[in-house]
Amino acid sequence: MKVDFSKYADGLVPAIVQDIATHKVLMLGFMNQEALTKTEETGKVTFFSRSKNRLWTKGEESGNFLELKSMAVDCDQDTLLIQAHPVGPVCHTGADTCWSERNHSEDFLLYLEDIIRLRKQASPDESYVAKLFSKGINKVAQKVGEEAVELVIEAKDDNEELFLNEAADLLFHYLLLLNAKGHKLQSVIDILKKRHSR
Repeated sequence: MKVDFSKYADGLVPAIVQDIATHKVLMLGFMNQEALTKTEETGKVTFFSRSKNRLWTKGEESGNFLELKSMAVDCDQDTLLIQAHPVGPVCHTGADTCWSERNHSEDFLLYLEDIIRLRKQASPDESYVAKLFSKGINKVAQKVGEEAVELVIEAKDDNEELFLNEAADLLFHYLLLLNAKGHKLQSVIDILKKRHSR
């Protein structure tokens, strides 16, 4: 990867940081060759701070590091795109991003997986999800079977609203079963993509 640091008078190139999982843009910093090298060596995203006039590893004080996943340079070789895993909020204000956006996927199903993960930790008295998980994997799997049968029954009739509600119930409980087995929807999507590319 060749970066043309000479394009800018101060020798700093813009570095856009994107969350590897959600694809949200988290922040913009600036790098010189030394910051780029340190980022590659440590696996923690490091910038050149113009205000501090020194190298600055994101999270060096807060502990909210950006773990490097990949780096790419643009077609003009003067801007970096860094994909990272954020450990905690990115902005110094405590926000997820420097634009005060919530850092979650725009894909609602992936967002719903996060909600399921959180509800699983709640008290069974307060959460349907926690209550179902407390009954064990067999009960979760059984519930998927029940919802599948209910969907098939509704498919034979002409009530669109009932059919769609049963479809939603099945999909929700399918996500619960994936979680119970320690998997995410993305793993299933990856398999489908592989099959489609054949």
